[in-house]
Amino acid sequence: MEIHKTLGNKVRIYRRRDGGKWHCSTYMKGKEWRKSTKEASLARAKDIAEDWYLELCGKDRFGELDTGKSFALAAKKFEEEYEAITQGRSSPKWVQGHKDRIRLHLLPYLGSKTVSQITSGVAQEYRVHRMTEPERDDRTDQTDSDADGEEKAKPWKPPARNTIHNEIVTLSMVLKTAQRHGWLDYIPDLSDPYRRQSKVEHRPWFTPKEYKQLYEATRKNAASPKNKRFKWHAEQLHDFVLLMANTGLRPDEIKLLEYRDVEIVDDEDTGETILEIEVRGKRGVGYCKSMPGAVRPYERMLERNEPESTDRLFPNEFKKMFNNLLTDNNLKLDRNGKARTAYSLRHSYICFRLLEGADIYQVAKNCRTSVEMIEKHYAAHLKDMIDASLINIRKKKQRLKEKAVKEEESGRQTDT
Repeated sequence: MEIHKTLGNKVRIYRRRDGGKWHCSTYMKGKEWRKSTKEASLARAKDIAEDWYLELCGKDRFGELDTGKSFALAAKKFEEEYEAITQGRSSPKWVQGHKDRIRLHLLPYLGSKTVSQITSGVAQEYRVHRMTEPERDDRTDQTDSDADGEEKAKPWKPPARNTIHNEIVTLSMVLKTAQRHGWLDYIPDLSDPYRRQSKVEHRPWFTPKEYKQLYEATRKNAASPKNKRFKWHAEQLHDFVLLMANTGLRPDEIKLLEYRDVEIVDDEDTGETILEIEVRGKRGVGYCKSMPGAVRPYERMLERNEPESTDRLFPNEFKKMFNNLLTDNNLKLDRNGKARTAYSLRHSYICFRLLEGADIYQVAKNCRTSVEMIEKHYAAHLKDMIDASLINIRKKKQRLKEKAVKEEESGRQTDT
């Protein structure tokens, strides 16, 4: 590394390789300051370095020199604290998501700034940066091959709105970490200034007709799978679909479900045989009462698996088999083009209950969610819960007119 000094050894001018650009550095207020001169000429680089140093001295004199902690340091501190404190409460995948967003997007753009330099305007500039197509570099662009075998650059796609939202959430958590340690006085407003109320859309679900098509397909697959080695998995998948659609459990809840958590009971209110389930999942411990249609699949699983009480109902995943069945039966996408997953079976359960006129509060309680969430995401099915006789009330004007005419006639007869 070639190094030169100027201004009484207060400023260093250096470059890492021959023919490269010159950089300059100095030490001030307990911090190392660096800057690229963007010049290959040593003489011009010295002039720029001296002007830069004098500018720093001027800012220091008027108290404008920002010597706060860097965003990179705050991000590192956040990662250490978040992973340790949320261990066992947040999934490792969610924790890793924060780390990936910091490493891939936030640090390259904000890493050189101090936390006090990150304002509402900087957050908005970050949004613009992420939504702007970057300049292409022929050496680093990923390419696809077309039908003729020629390489073709992949078209750039802007990140989804929810992707940007998650990155801003991570940024906010890093800044809150800096504030807790006294590196930042206040958290800037990071909200999107131009955001309107987002459109409320349907969560992908199976209509009653589509659900029937699905469980008939899983039943057929369980009876004669394409590969006999996976017959047990096919039978488990069929019972999984029926249990999900008759209980409204979340996929992570049913994954943690053990046989000791499920009990077959005769319900006193309905007189039907149902399952009472002790649920453990994202909302802690809760309880669920199933539809009668969940009993027979559970009994088949008891006969098939002969389990211990601590065994899980579904120890293996069959995501690929489930997706293949959806694709083969044209059920993977709903009418809005949204992909259906195992979660769609929970959405279907809620929709079926609302279509049957169930009480929305009881549905929310049984699904361990809120009435607000159901009203927001399943509003299209609330039409069956609205009593038209209480809404379409009209004043009977004709009868009032007839009554007034009769009173007038009776008055005349009295006068005569």
